[in-house]
Amino acid sequence: MKNHLTRRTFVALAASAAAARTGSAATTGKSDPSLTIWMETPAAQWADALPLGNGRLGAMVLGEPLKERIALNDDTLWAGQPHDTTNPDAKNHLPIVRKLVFQDKNYVAAGKECQKMQGPENFAYEPLGDLHIEHVGLTEATHLKRSLDLDTAIATTTFQSGGVTFTREAFVSFPDQVVAVRITASKPTALNLRISLTCEMPAKTSAASDGTLLLAGKAPTANNPQIPDSVRYSEVSGEGMRFAAVLSAKADGGSVQPEGNILVISKATSVTLLLSAATGFRGFALPPDTPAAALEEKCRKGLAGKPAFAALKARHIADHRALFRRVQATLPSTAPDGSALPTDARLKSFPKTQDPALLALYFQYGRYLLIASSRPGTQPANLQGIWNELVRPPWSSNWTANINIQMNYWPVFTTNLAELNGPLVDLTQDMTVTGAKTASVNYGARGWCSHHNIDLWRQASPVGMGSGDPTWANFAMSGPWLCQHLYEHFQFTGDVDYLRKRIYPILRSSAQFCLDWLIPAGDGTLTTCPSVSTENDFFTPEHQKAVVSAGCTLDLALIHELFANCLSACEVLQDDQAFAAQLRATLAKLPPYKVGRAGELQEWSENFEESTPGQRHMSHLYPLYPGAQFTRDTPRWMAASRRSLERRLENGGAYTGWSRAWAIGLWARLGDGDKAWESLSMLMQHSTGNNLFDTHPSGPKSSIFQIDGNFGATAAMAEMLLQSHAGKITLFPALPKAWPSGNFTGLRARGGLQCDLIWADGKRTANLRALRDGKHRIVAGEGYNVATGNQPADAEITLSVVAGRQYRVEVIPI
Repeated sequence: MKNHLTRRTFVALAASAAAARTGSAATTGKSDPSLTIWMETPAAQWADALPLGNGRLGAMVLGEPLKERIALNDDTLWAGQPHDTTNPDAKNHLPIVRKLVFQDKNYVAAGKECQKMQGPENFAYEPLGDLHIEHVGLTEATHLKRSLDLDTAIATTTFQSGGVTFTREAFVSFPDQVVAVRITASKPTALNLRISLTCEMPAKTSAASDGTLLLAGKAPTANNPQIPDSVRYSEVSGEGMRFAAVLSAKADGGSVQPEGNILVISKATSVTLLLSAATGFRGFALPPDTPAAALEEKCRKGLAGKPAFAALKARHIADHRALFRRVQATLPSTAPDGSALPTDARLKSFPKTQDPALLALYFQYGRYLLIASSRPGTQPANLQGIWNELVRPPWSSNWTANINIQMNYWPVFTTNLAELNGPLVDLTQDMTVTGAKTASVNYGARGWCSHHNIDLWRQASPVGMGSGDPTWANFAMSGPWLCQHLYEHFQFTGDVDYLRKRIYPILRSSAQFCLDWLIPAGDGTLTTCPSVSTENDFFTPEHQKAVVSAGCTLDLALIHELFANCLSACEVLQDDQAFAAQLRATLAKLPPYKVGRAGELQEWSENFEESTPGQRHMSHLYPLYPGAQFTRDTPRWMAASRRSLERRLENGGAYTGWSRAWAIGLWARLGDGDKAWESLSMLMQHSTGNNLFDTHPSGPKSSIFQIDGNFGATAAMAEMLLQSHAGKITLFPALPKAWPSGNFTGLRARGGLQCDLIWADGKRTANLRALRDGKHRIVAGEGYNVATGNQPADAEITLSVVAGRQYRVEVIPI
């Protein structure tokens, strides 16, 4: 009987995986309840709302039954305007910093000198406004349910009042570029509504007899995150951008009338609201001086000629599912009621249930959020994706480039969403322009560089205004880190033309900066200075806290990776051999990594005492993950990395959502599935909001939303099941005991493979589909061999594949 059940379980999982690949599922079929986030109470705060987006427009649906609020965003609505952020005096302080580090060993003074090399702060991402829907005449509501269907990208709120069931559906359409809301009542003519738009910035609203509302305003020209009273507005064209939103209301069976700046809807059975928005942004180097009349006209054109709601909805669902349904994720539930319970209740009971099925939902939520916040032609996902309610948001809701923006895109290739990487490529391309000026003016260097913070205007210079902590402000290596994501595009897609025309020139220019940034260390090697291990500090021999030294492990890892990628590109393109020779010669002079006194991977070039052993950043572990230098073939560095990770966590590290997500990925690369699951459990218990948003501590008993942990954990879960770095494809590298069965289908591996992973009762199978011709080295997690129909079980097999064909690999215990 046991064997029969085993076969039945496995066959069922295989059938489920096959169904997920059925092409017709992209446009038809009902949604899976296990892909729905839902609650029975309205959002207590903005951060608990349900997010919708199309990459450009964002909406947060709070689900208040009688007085709904939908918070709106446009991804190009930022404070400020283009301005010169370089610091010509910085190059005069650079040799002083280097002397203080190399000759005087005065690391504290070097940090103070670095502050003289800083520039202005970033501008902030701003909120567009709020859509309010008030039900007139209703005094109570029961049977409330608010939900977000990840499979359709539709948020639904239902409630009952006076014997009538009211339903609101909301989505943000990518094909039609509108926010759409449909309000219905189960009883004819039962809808009486007041519709309004408000804004936290100076704006005017007006209602028209054609059933439209206009919101028109202007963003600040100044908004400094370090200075509380710094928000400034200007009437001068191009100093701060204008913005507009136009909402149209159409009622079935009732009337729509303007009343002041509000639309009043009476005795309707259903109402359709469509909203279009526009900003004055014309490009990162151009003043945002589009006049208000032009923005209003653009919004109205955006609403013209839209189809009926049913057609609009169908087009939206088809577009979303074409991306979302590429991957299916199923894990067993250990909770008695599973998805029959509200999501917030499931999260609250997670310490007891330890329910893997909730993590499958979390995994797909990460993919959903990336689809919603990053589409071709939009801005990249920022610290809060595209959702923000504050004029002065935390950390300006910018692109923080010492891990956060990069983590946002960790899942983009492995979870089969390659097109969504485009906005990050576009941003990096822009940074080569502002970054080239920063490299030249600030440092007298070739190529391009960028630092810790990036805003809409593509600031590349260090922020801090002369008082910022250099451990974040003066981090000069975000350029090479961004370049890794560009090269990943080639590794996954194999697009040689894209590599030649788009990616390699950016990588080459970044490498030029690194060649000029490296200096002799005095021992025959080349190193970086000033150098910081992001947001961490150390004790000097005199027991003073310091942050600036030379040759931190992260710097060396990023430069090594960038140069190696450039060399690989030169080989593929059969070009630029003289530059390749220069890179090889320089690589040979980079200092080796070091093991510290506790057996850990050394974070700094000197074995400094850590002043914050539980630091949330784990930058020195970059060569393990997301880098690829440390593998099972480098056991010394794997052991040192493991010890570093253990020490971080033993001392209270990974206390933010994104840091915990990084820890999960690191455990996955170490092949320890149970430790990865332990960190996943910690993520759910300590760093996840009721709507499954990632959280970041903001005080002893409070936290704020920050989206990177959602993306990082989704990527890390993929790494637990499939790894394809360093020239090998590893199947089930870190499968935890808590996942006895499951299937993840549609994951992608470098080299052009799509992978369906199915396991139950000890049997593990990978069905691989070749997207292009190639040859792959296939291995499995420790303790397992791999086999195909014509190759017996072995620790490693070589699989030659032909595009379009499928291959079955069995993973067998040794």
